[in-house]
Amino acid sequence: MVDKIRQNYDAIVIGSGISGGWAAKELCERGLKTLVLERGKNVRHLLDYPTAMDNPWDAKYRQRIGLEENERNEIVSRCVVYRDDTKHFFTDDDVQPYIQERPFDWIRGYQVGGKSLIWGRQTQRWSKYDFEGAEKDGMSPDWPIRYDDLAPWYTHVERFVGISGNRDGLRVLPDGDFLKPWAFNHVEKVFRDRIKDSYQDRRVIMGRCANLTEKRDLFAQQGRGQCQARRLCQRGCPFGGYFSSISATLPWAEKTGNLTVRPNNVVHSIIYDDKQGKATGVRVIDDETKDERIYHARVIFVNASTLNTNLILLNSKSPRFPEGLGNDSGLMGSHIIFHNYRGSIRASFEGYLEKYYYGKRPTQPIIPNFRNVEKQEMDFYRGYMSILNAYRQGWSSMGAMAGIGADFKDRITEPGPWNMEMSIQGETIPKASNRVTLDKDRTDDWGMPLLNISVDYDENDEKMLKDFFDQGCEMLDVAGFQDIQIRDNKQAPGLDIHEMGGLRMGIDSASSVLNKFNQLHSCKNVFVTDGACMNSTGTQNPSLTFMALTARAVDYAVGELDRHNI
Repeated sequence: MVDKIRQNYDAIVIGSGISGGWAAKELCERGLKTLVLERGKNVRHLLDYPTAMDNPWDAKYRQRIGLEENERNEIVSRCVVYRDDTKHFFTDDDVQPYIQERPFDWIRGYQVGGKSLIWGRQTQRWSKYDFEGAEKDGMSPDWPIRYDDLAPWYTHVERFVGISGNRDGLRVLPDGDFLKPWAFNHVEKVFRDRIKDSYQDRRVIMGRCANLTEKRDLFAQQGRGQCQARRLCQRGCPFGGYFSSISATLPWAEKTGNLTVRPNNVVHSIIYDDKQGKATGVRVIDDETKDERIYHARVIFVNASTLNTNLILLNSKSPRFPEGLGNDSGLMGSHIIFHNYRGSIRASFEGYLEKYYYGKRPTQPIIPNFRNVEKQEMDFYRGYMSILNAYRQGWSSMGAMAGIGADFKDRITEPGPWNMEMSIQGETIPKASNRVTLDKDRTDDWGMPLLNISVDYDENDEKMLKDFFDQGCEMLDVAGFQDIQIRDNKQAPGLDIHEMGGLRMGIDSASSVLNKFNQLHSCKNVFVTDGACMNSTGTQNPSLTFMALTARAVDYAVGELDRHNI
């Protein structure tokens, strides 16, 4: 059954996550009647956080996932923050099957707010070196923009989101408009100071994150309060202490009176009109009734999250675009990129047993990239960021004691010795063999082709991982740590949840899909500003860059609408 209702809007935004929420906010503030389409369920800030105030003992398995559910959700259960108290914001494996031509863990969050309800909230700007990487090594197409193009939009986003961080004065990781930073604990300070004394090319700084550490009038207007250092963010935060679409951008857009949000609407494809030479609307399938409906708009922003954005555009076929909307270059779906999270190092530290720390800090210290920054100097391309934290392990969880009775219980409440963990966030190189395609035979419950995902590591990733192990162990040894152990977890790509690419930006339409304003080269009223637009990953967490690109693209799109160019 086809629903004949036609509804017209100025703008349609596909997806309500990090970038979709920003597109909605910016469009509505500029006066455009905006429809946000979300394939998942509705989630309302404050009202739909069922486990936000639960105690660990309220859950059947102390927040762990039971064996039966682990087996049923083999992919999503590998995610470190998928637990009994957070699973309501993750998508079950069988909801949208896909084909793994090579192992890939596709972690999804289908609901209003998307993965902004479960993200890690780490927010670093890119530097000039990240946008100029191709000039140095030629391993990816040149970005059509530079840091100066995006810098004011980083500031625009940071002021609204609320980013905690320190002004560190590093060229490799530019400072932003920060709230006060979180504090180092005592052993992290020791490591920080000894690394600074021993190396000229590396610094240990506090991670920058989207958790409010200060009160400001703008945050009060959003209805958000300070972070309580509970580190239960993925349950949904009733304090509004961390940024999400449903705590900030979507309510802000709603205040304008220009926003309509429709959950449970699976976007099937974008409709292209050959005569008009532009997209005219979006075809959706109702998740509950499976009825088809079409919405029309003058401009469309695709923010469905990287792989679904690729899927939607590949599935948007017409006589003009038989291989997918805007796919004149034939590159759509190719050069998928991600972050290498395989390596970690653990070590112990003697002393400071009289010291502890308060609360559960929502971020960790980092060592910004120090490899191949100014020039190509290693036997691998690009670089990596290191993430670390020092902590005191509880004796009971280490299994270091045995006993019974009151004396035993008193002893196990004392924290154990200090430990340090360090992990890699490595940049991967875009290559044509890492790609997604549409299956020719199999479809899902909404009549859309299943997505074939073929993504893997390469020799460059292995060399980079080895260098991280070598340098990490050396730094820990120099700083006075003991019992240093390395671990390659061998995890499949995807579990980093930083997948990007497939619709990369570029200068030349023959080697890219989008222009410098995230606009399809050959369909001027369609914009892509989620991770699909990226043509390299940098070593930083990507969400801040998605948000800044989105705000910039909306500003351009509205100007083009006003000038009647789209």
